[in-house]
Amino acid sequence: MKVAKRISGLKPYLFVEITKKIADKRAKGEEIISFAIGDPDIPTPPHIIERLCKEARNPENHRYPESAGLPELSRAIAAWYQRRFSVGLNPETEVLPLIGSKEGIGHIAFCFIDPGDTALVTDPGYPVYSVSTYLAGGRPYYVALKEENDFLPDLNGISENILKSTKMLWINYPNNPTAAVADLDFFNRVVEFAKKHDIIVCHDGPYSEVSYDGYEPPSFLQADDARDVGVEFHSLSKSYNMTGWRIGMVVGNREVVGALRTLKSNLDSGIPQAIQYMAIEALNGPQDCIAEHNNVYQRRRDLVVEVLRNIGLDVRMPRASLYVWAKVPEGYNSVDFTADLLEQVGVAVTPGAGYGRNGDGYVRLSLTIPDAALVKGLSRLSGWRNTRHLTPKR
Repeated sequence: MKVAKRISGLKPYLFVEITKKIADKRAKGEEIISFAIGDPDIPTPPHIIERLCKEARNPENHRYPESAGLPELSRAIAAWYQRRFSVGLNPETEVLPLIGSKEGIGHIAFCFIDPGDTALVTDPGYPVYSVSTYLAGGRPYYVALKEENDFLPDLNGISENILKSTKMLWINYPNNPTAAVADLDFFNRVVEFAKKHDIIVCHDGPYSEVSYDGYEPPSFLQADDARDVGVEFHSLSKSYNMTGWRIGMVVGNREVVGALRTLKSNLDSGIPQAIQYMAIEALNGPQDCIAEHNNVYQRRRDLVVEVLRNIGLDVRMPRASLYVWAKVPEGYNSVDFTADLLEQVGVAVTPGAGYGRNGDGYVRLSLTIPDAALVKGLSRLSGWRNTRHLTPKR
């Protein structure tokens, strides 16, 4: 049996490898505390679950849904964007529910990337941006995110030769994995860049509601003329702790949204309707849960940053996202340091190299770990010792 080249050329997804290593250790009887994966441990709020249970009993919701989703859900998404960002959207043409934002991110390249086309992908970055480009027959061109530039891409540094074949640009703020944030000035510059070079902008913004110290991240669609050039992917996963329910959305430019709608109509049967009603409840219902969750994550963030700094790691205090991005000690790369933590203290983190070449030299820790495990894990981290101090020159 011969596997297609597009599959044989793929590396295993980052978290599959990490999960396997952790499972192997646990199978040997070792207790591993994992900070590796960003899956909220806090349950979905009760009022949202109650709506799911109610709708699950309705036989009308037992049938095939429409791939484009319920009109009521699109209206709820548009209303949420209006309340949260003062962005007005046409729910019929500028909103499309997704089976989790990852589904849309994975498919959008098939709508616009032909063989030989280029997508600009930030490095480090969420691996699906480059994988979807590759699967569509395109070429990812990696744009470095450097700490000295606040982990924002230098778009002016991209050569005209690359831009001639570029169809798409991926950006993501608040950022995974770096936890960096972007302001409207940056988004306005992105719009100008996209207009100049006729590029579609795909902004991945699922962490806009996970923020700290009173900071409120903006939406890309708040930038001037943003809808002329692009779309924003969002999700209920992180905002309402609904990762397992698989529901998200893409909003913005009607041509881009329309192309993805057409693709989806040929590939999937949509989101189960009971879950769509659950999402409507989340978007239209009480929003106190967001602040409550953020208080928990902020407390965890402060503890994690303090311990990492105490053991000698250079860490920026995140203003948003579920992650802490830490520079590894001198003498290590990200994979070596990850392995050292696993072996020395039984703590799993994510090596930055898994997010791209420019992620090496860093590790990512997630804040989605129950408090008891967090305290135990931080206690273990406090006991880590650097075994690779450089020998002083004589």
